[in-house]
Amino acid sequence: MADVIIVLIILAILASSICYIVKEKKKGHTCIGCPNASKCKKHCHCEELKE
Repeated sequence: MADVIIVLIILAILASSICYIVKEKKKGHTCIGCPNASKCKKHCHCEELKE
């Protein structure tokens, strides 16, 4: 029974993360998790901004 609960928790986390990624991609954010996500064109340049 405990194994089933653990599997369900893992599946819920996985499903919610996939939904978040899909939602952000529909908004047009190419760099999810980036503070400049709405400004990035194709590739994330966050590492370049830190320098």
